[in-house]
Amino acid sequence: MTTVVVVKKAGQVAVASDSLVTFGDTKLAHRFEDNSKIFKVNAVGGETYVAAAGTVAHFPAIRKALLDLPSEDLKLHSKDEVYDTFLKLHTVLKDKFFLQTKEDDNDPYESMQFSVLVANSAGIFGLYSYREVFEFKEFWGIGSGRPFALGAMNAVYSKAKTAAEVAEAGVLAGCEFDKNSAPPVHVYTVKLKK
Repeated sequence: MTTVVVVKKAGQVAVASDSLVTFGDTKLAHRFEDNSKIFKVNAVGGETYVAAAGTVAHFPAIRKALLDLPSEDLKLHSKDEVYDTFLKLHTVLKDKFFLQTKEDDNDPYESMQFSVLVANSAGIFGLYSYREVFEFKEFWGIGSGRPFALGAMNAVYSKAKTAAEVAEAGVLAGCEFDKNSAPPVHVYTVKLKK
């Protein structure tokens, strides 16, 4: 899987991830491929970073589907905007990118099969497979390295000066202890609107 985090601190928002991709037991390390799990989109309201966790097939599909949305539909600066945008995206992912939406026979909704974190000047948001959207106050993480990242970010949050410092500490902890996360760490920041 991965370690991806978002942090809000000191007027700044940061998103960070590891860069390891795995195919079963095979690791596709940064040496062979630039495995960025974070990409930038120009959403209504300003630049936004989106980071995903899930199968490697999700990364190009989510990026391409978001970039293919009409610009007026690409809104990601509130919980409702994230929900509405990914609701529209769900149909695109099914119809154009062949997303399989079934997880379990008892599922109440079709699944998107992935989790994403969103970081922009409005804050930090998380979206899960059934389009559950959360707005986080300080920090959060997704992926298999999340428990390690959350512990590290909790330990350094009050002492760190910037959101980027906290985010990097979280991903580095994921890289240290999670077998499916590895450096280099990618970190992007945005100034938080007051």
